[in-house]
Amino acid sequence: MPRPQKCRRVEQLPGFTCFKPSGIPLTELDEVIMSVEEIEAIRLRELLVLEYEECAEKMAVSRPTFHRILAMARQKIAFALINGSALRISGGNFQLAQHKLECRRCGFRWEGTVCCRRTVCPACSENDWQENE
Repeated sequence: MPRPQKCRRVEQLPGFTCFKPSGIPLTELDEVIMSVEEIEAIRLRELLVLEYEECAEKMAVSRPTFHRILAMARQKIAFALINGSALRISGGNFQLAQHKLECRRCGFRWEGTVCCRRTVCPACSENDWQENE
């Protein structure tokens, strides 16, 4: 019996969840499914250019596990690009990280998750916040 998969830590949900070649309806395309933690691995390593050890620490997994997640994500992206498949980000075994946030408009402080452009201040509903250490 395999060991249960450890829950991975994800900083933020992706702002977009489907990418496809232009000019072809989604219904006519094969889909490649990427998990949320796979896109998080791509974000940390390729976009933020963090070292493997730091990426693994941020996701609360071992370095070899992070490497496997990243390798699988790269393979899926390559397959979708080469074969003209749609790429859908969905599912996985993850937990969103909690951040200390502060509204720049009203000064309200709260703890919550960061969801791209959808995070708003609970007090004034503005989308003008910063992470507070």
